[in-house]
Amino acid sequence: MKLIIPRNYKSILTLKETERAIKLIKDFFQENLSSELKLRRVTAPLFVQRGTGINDDLNGVERPVSFPVKDMEGTTAEIVHSLAKWKRMMLADYEISNGYGLYTDMNALRPDEELDNLHSIYVDQWDWEKIIGHEERILETLKDTVRRIYAVMKRTEFIVYENHPEIVPELPEEITFIHTEELEKKYPDLNSKEREDEVSREHRAVFIIGIGHKLESGEPHDGRAPDYDDWSTETVNGYKGLNGDIIVWNPVLERSFEISSMGIRVDREAMLRQLKIQDKEERKELFFHKRLLAGEFPESIGGGIGQSRLCMYFLRKAHIGEVQASLWPGQMVDHCKKSGIVLM
Repeated sequence: MKLIIPRNYKSILTLKETERAIKLIKDFFQENLSSELKLRRVTAPLFVQRGTGINDDLNGVERPVSFPVKDMEGTTAEIVHSLAKWKRMMLADYEISNGYGLYTDMNALRPDEELDNLHSIYVDQWDWEKIIGHEERILETLKDTVRRIYAVMKRTEFIVYENHPEIVPELPEEITFIHTEELEKKYPDLNSKEREDEVSREHRAVFIIGIGHKLESGEPHDGRAPDYDDWSTETVNGYKGLNGDIIVWNPVLERSFEISSMGIRVDREAMLRQLKIQDKEERKELFFHKRLLAGEFPESIGGGIGQSRLCMYFLRKAHIGEVQASLWPGQMVDHCKKSGIVLM
C-alpha cells in the first residue's frame, strides 16, 4: 500500500466546510479559465466506441472499462480515460473560430491506477482544447498558455485565502519553465519522479517541457501516447517537445504534485513521426487518425486540469479521497481513519 501520512496531520477544514470550499474552487476556476482562454463549455461523453481511436491511451498499458451495447450488436463501448482526442474532433464539428476553444467536465474511470494519496479510480478534470494557427505551433504559444492557466490558479488561491484565511497562499508569483533534457542533466543520478521532486521543491511551481521522447539516458521522462501531444518536434537548443506538465510543490505531502498535462497537438507530420517511433503505425486506419491525416481537424492546443487535484492542493488535504468519493482498499481506509484523514 502506497500511502503518505504527514506527521501530526489535521485537516484545516471540517467536512462541511470542505464541501463548500470544493464548490467555490470548481465554480471560480472554470469560469476564470473559460474567460482567460476563450473557451466555451460543451457536453462530453462518458464512453466512446471501441476501435475508433478516440479514447486516450495514456501510457499505452492501462485497460479501459468496457461493456457491450445491447441494441448495437457487435459494438463495445469504453469508459473514457480522458477526452484528449475527442475534443479536437469537436473543435472541427462545432466549427469554432481560430483563437477560441471549448472545455468540459470530464469524468473517467482508470481501474489500473495504483491507489495512493494522489491517484484514484475516479478521475475528474477540466478537459479543454483551443484552436491555434499553424504558425502558432511554437514554444512561446505553449508558454503563454501555461502562464495564463497559472494566473487562474493564482486567482483561485487568493479566493480560497479570502474565504479561509487560515489557508496561507504558497504559489510563487511566476511559474518556472524547464525542459526534460535540462532536468536530466541537472539531476543525472535521480529518476524522473525524484527530479520532479527536487525541481518543484526549489521553484515551487514548474512547467516541465517535452514529456514523451527519449532522453540521453534512452528513456523518456514519462510515457505519452503518440497521437495527441506533440512531443517530438525540435524547438530550441536541440530540445524536443511542445507539451508538458504543470507541477507544484505540495507542502502537506512534501513532494511534487502534478496539476495539469497539456500541449500543442500533433499535426500530420508529427503524428506520423510519433506513430513510427512507437511502432503503432497501424493506428493510421482508425477513425480519428484518418480524419486527422485527411486534414479535417484544426491545429490546436489543449490539456486536462485535475479538479480533485486542485481542490486537494488549495485546501491542503493529505489524500485525494478527502475531496472526492471513490473506492479505496480497506487497509488504506483504516490507516487513514487512524491518522485523522477522513475519506469521503
